[in-house]
Amino acid sequence: MRLILPCGLLWLLLALFSPVWASQANMFVYHRFGDARYPSTNVAVEVFARQLELLRAKNYIVLSVGDVAERLAKGAPLPERCAVLTVDDGYESFLTGAMPLLRRYSYPVSLFVSTDSVGAPGYLTWDQLRTLRDEGVEIGNHSASHPYLLDRQKAEDEAAWLARIRADIDRASAALQRELGGMSRIFAYPYGEYSPVVAEVVRSLGFVGAVAQHSGVVEGGSDLFALPRFPMGGAYATVPGFREKLAMRPLKLKVLSPQSPVIGEKNPPELLLEIDDDEADLKSLRCFVDGCEEGDLKPVSGHPGRYRMTAGAPLEGRRSRYTLTAPGRTGGWHWFSQLWVLPRR
Repeated sequence: MRLILPCGLLWLLLALFSPVWASQANMFVYHRFGDARYPSTNVAVEVFARQLELLRAKNYIVLSVGDVAERLAKGAPLPERCAVLTVDDGYESFLTGAMPLLRRYSYPVSLFVSTDSVGAPGYLTWDQLRTLRDEGVEIGNHSASHPYLLDRQKAEDEAAWLARIRADIDRASAALQRELGGMSRIFAYPYGEYSPVVAEVVRSLGFVGAVAQHSGVVEGGSDLFALPRFPMGGAYATVPGFREKLAMRPLKLKVLSPQSPVIGEKNPPELLLEIDDDEADLKSLRCFVDGCEEGDLKPVSGHPGRYRMTAGAPLEGRRSRYTLTAPGRTGGWHWFSQLWVLPRR
């Protein structure tokens, strides 16, 4: 029998303030600002303003994602209170809704652009992007056509698939170089979807890191080519939700298998992991599927700290996630989220 918890109850359980710890960054991803026509990817401008005010009130240092990745690559510590604001797709509402507030607070921001959309109705133009670049906005590659990178076309073998996605990313890089004179060395996966194979393509093209969209906290052990970001859109785009995620700490663990978030023949997928986090109370470890439904978590006999987690039923959505949470021994909550993707076959 599976226990179902209301989503609101889950967030209430997590809505505790925590101490802030060094060497972690809580990253957020936005899309639209003040555009209620698309509620799932929109944040109200007044909510965004209150989120920025919260960062200032709590004395957070806001860095660009490129700065965070550079520090992680060098093994340098992050500021004690560190947040990162990122925006995907390059909608015009970023300029009209977000930038006036970001200017007011003098916060950096990282904007990831799909270049084929530049200048289309509702999207930023190259002239606007040049102005933003000159203001110090970090602008990065979000592909050219915003494809589902994990999907293969009909009768497409692996070599042709990889050549196609490489060409798409290259085309975006060429446009950013031609129009802006350069770009961030961080890539943003369209829809947040990735795999080790896709990450290797991105790495081979000269990027030093990549951001996804599964929730989680960035810390020294994070994979530079699968950096998590907390989505800020729809039901998640609230001030309390932002406060909760700003207070999260990483649950330190190693995923033993599988190596890829792409769901294979076994569905629901089984996640094998090893947790090594003395600051988390693992006796109160909880697991959830897509944030609401209780998952099945079992310790592996003979291997302290090792667990297997599965959902109670096959995953049906294109993107799903397993989430693990545990209270900290000195307060607050530790968090880990595993992305799962069912690509088109």
